[in-house]
Amino acid sequence: MITRLVCVAEGERLTRSVAIGTHTLTSDEPEPAGADAGPTPGELLLAALGSCTSMAVRAVADRHGWPLDRVDVAVRFDGPGRIVKNVGLTGALEPDQREQLLAAAGRCPVHRLLTREMAIVTVPALLAEPEPVSFDRPSAP
Repeated sequence: MITRLVCVAEGERLTRSVAIGTHTLTSDEPEPAGADAGPTPGELLLAALGSCTSMAVRAVADRHGWPLDRVDVAVRFDGPGRIVKNVGLTGALEPDQREQLLAAAGRCPVHRLLTREMAIVTVPALLAEPEPVSFDRPSAP
């Protein structure tokens, strides 16, 4: 999986600007906590999983030349620690082809990332301006 640096900048209240390469997204929380200026961070996570799933299924169908007309993915949280992913396949597919495409839906990189143990390390970044430097040397005793 190719990744670029994702940078998040603070906006008003809980609104955040997310920069990924040349792309800019907005993340927020619904009112009253936020201004509902964009999807929540959790919804962005679901969007990543859904789009990755759709891409993986399409890539397998195209590689095999299978008649997949359309792939639709709907993703939602279903209680703590559970995500439900509905995958719809449209086209004149054989049952074996459908089975293989649904298996590919479970192997996309984001799905594998979310289902494996992973450590997340928080590293403090020093963004504050440094103290002014004094050029006065104390006199020697």
